Amino acid sequence: MRAALRTMDLRTGTGSTEPRGGRSGRRTAVLGFPVDRSLSPVLHQAALQAMGPGWSSATVDCEESGLAALIDSLDDSWAGLSLCTPLKRAVLPLVDEVTDLAMDVGGANTVVFRDGRTYGHNTDVYGILTALREAGVHAPGSAVVLGGGTAACSALAALGELGVKEPVVVVRERSRAAEAHAAAGRLGMAIDVHTFDRLDGLLHGTGLVVSTLPAGAADAYAAAIVHSRAAIFDVVCSAWPTRLTKAAGFAGSTVVDGLSLLTHQVAGQIQLITGRTDIPLAAMRDAGQAELTRRAG
Repeated sequence: MRAALRTMDLRTGTGSTEPRGGRSGRRTAVLGFPVDRSLSPVLHQAALQAMGPGWSSATVDCEESGLAALIDSLDDSWAGLSLCTPLKRAVLPLVDEVTDLAMDVGGANTVVFRDGRTYGHNTDVYGILTALREAGVHAPGSAVVLGGGTAACSALAALGELGVKEPVVVVRERSRAAEAHAAAGRLGMAIDVHTFDRLDGLLHGTGLVVSTLPAGAADAYAAAIVHSRAAIFDVVCSAWPTRLTKAAGFAGSTVVDGLSLLTHQVAGQIQLITGRTDIPLAAMRDAGQAELTRRAG
């Protein structure tokens, strides 16, 4: 793994971005496959449009096999990239330097180009942490994470910042928790891994449930999760509201939505790429909500 780079403390949301140096580019792109399922391009376009002329954002379908060639093909007009699944892990060996946080969680969702070098960052943790705090979840005490993939690893890092040092991770098969186990070790955390057949008992007394499962995958567990009275964070943002969050809302539980996560995650990306701090959060949320309404209708 290449050397660590610290530019912005996205663990806590404090600090400032480094200047872009000699970069003259004002072009960015959102990459993924299939990228049109993501709300990220909508939020990027809304933010850059609200920030005034001079920046443009493209949307590019890119699979893991084509990522290296794509990055190598970009000229000095490019300032950065936003990466969706499944590119966050694949990009790590392709950039010159990687932040400690991105290495710890095992994924970078942002590439910044500066002075002829490439830098990998993770703003997913910042997005999760900020969305939780925005909803009033500051010290849940305990937490259950559903899923063991890249999103779960970012959730573990955010939970660690909230003082949850031994979260429970629930997966379909224990082998699916290998990625989470590795990330927890790098983060200095201990996780307790169980399978979904144990979920009811694991929910008793927990302060927060974080679902990192794909859209619809948590529906079967909605009743048990809501019955726990825990705060509920469903990271799904491409199909909102989910059945889980609808049920939680009816029950009066604290609900943290995936759009809030994505808004702050993208805001972190844009700040890193552009060097600006005047990120238009309201315009981004409005654009994301409008797109969700369009997709539902």
